[in-house]
Amino acid sequence: MRFFPQPLQLTDSVFTILRDLIHERAGLFYENDKREILADKLTPRVIDCGLNSFLDYYYLLKYDASATAEWKAVIDVLSVQETFFWRESDALTALVEVLLPQYLAERRGTFTPGGSYSFSSKPLRIWSAACATGEEPLSIVMALEQGGWFERLPIELYASDAANGAIAKARTGVYRERSFRNFPESLQEKYFTKSEFGWQVCSSVHKRIQWNVANLMNQSEIERFSQADIIFCRNVFIYFSPDSIRKTVDYFYQRMPNRAYLFLGASESLLKLNSDFDLREIGGAFVYVKEKASKG
Repeated sequence: MRFFPQPLQLTDSVFTILRDLIHERAGLFYENDKREILADKLTPRVIDCGLNSFLDYYYLLKYDASATAEWKAVIDVLSVQETFFWRESDALTALVEVLLPQYLAERRGTFTPGGSYSFSSKPLRIWSAACATGEEPLSIVMALEQGGWFERLPIELYASDAANGAIAKARTGVYRERSFRNFPESLQEKYFTKSEFGWQVCSSVHKRIQWNVANLMNQSEIERFSQADIIFCRNVFIYFSPDSIRKTVDYFYQRMPNRAYLFLGASESLLKLNSDFDLREIGGAFVYVKEKASKG
């Protein structure tokens, strides 16, 4: 734990401009009653930058030449990386048992008597858009492995998070016991090996994922991923403002193909945002579906 001789004061006026700047760049929004929480999280960064006030820190983030590097640190300290394997697994069930069979039947080719498929188009693309330390995309891969889908479909998997530190951990593929609290023991033994640092995911699973750092509020960073057929963007919008959610979802809709699916977290909803996605119950999970031509 670090101790600071004189706590920095985040005044109401500076809090407003600082939180609005963070909202603009990262999508994260701090209500007025979260001022002290934001101050506690950012105080180490202000000190490490050699500054004496949050106002100076605001000017650094907005105008300084070092702002790009510092924003990476800001997102790291503000990001919530609480996740685990097989979280809200009804979405995985819907993917493996309903969407992929439907996708295969309608779009990907014909089944031959010999038990193989012929394909005439590009791979199915799945993107975990706020993957934290990687438990979600790895869960997707393992669900696909269990269902034998890599033998039946060409599939590309992308995983991204705005936090550099989270992606760095995901790239190691090592996890502590807490990540397995909702995970079948049989799958843990099948896909992970115990090491002195935790549990190492097997390379055959880990290498199927393309890991990336990408900020959902930066369209240039997510442009190629947002063309995915299926997007998992779960449990990140709970930290976003309605405007940030609308901006992100609208961009997904514009970029995704004509038949596409968006999974959100169980506590997240687009119903009040008048989204162009249609909400449906598929295989026991609620899924946002695009079946219209792209806007504009």
